[in-house]
Amino acid sequence: MKMSMSLDGFVSGLNGEMDWIFKTGDAESKAWALSQFSEAGMIIMGRKSFDGMVPYWLTSTDAFAEHMNSIPKAVFTQKGYKGYDPGPNPSPAAASWADARILSGDLAEEIAKLKAEEGKPVSAIGGAEFMRNLIATGLVDEFYLAIHPIILGAGIPIFNGSTIPKYLKLLEAKVFPNGTVAHIYSSVIQ
Repeated sequence: MKMSMSLDGFVSGLNGEMDWIFKTGDAESKAWALSQFSEAGMIIMGRKSFDGMVPYWLTSTDAFAEHMNSIPKAVFTQKGYKGYDPGPNPSPAAASWADARILSGDLAEEIAKLKAEEGKPVSAIGGAEFMRNLIATGLVDEFYLAIHPIILGAGIPIFNGSTIPKYLKLLEAKVFPNGTVAHIYSSVIQ
């Protein structure tokens, strides 16, 4: 699971504002995130994030665009979703989004199936609702959290509503020039 969050634990403002992520990032943190992201064999997200990302990444010149437009994707939905229609003669990038697997079964069961498949790791990105549901399954092996040097005061969290404590093991911590700190935690305590 990959997520950016404020120092006070919010992944966005109350109205979904996320511009603070770009204001507090720097070239070194972006390069680190890109190297981590390139390790994914599949990107998973919820339907709202998927719908928002398709038009952005198809036209983006950002360094992440190549990976976002080529790594296989799966979208989780509970609402009879048809997926992205690229129209006739799609570009390879558009075809990548159109080929996304649509998963509408039980989240825990679908995640367990994906994790059992051969290949590189599955990387979860997206919005707070999807992440909270994903965390609740207990099937997140690693948490990649970029803690940005900002206090929002209010916003949308992802670690609220947990019914039991979850102990994590810190695998890596890296500080970047603008003050963002990346933490990688394993949920498997040995």
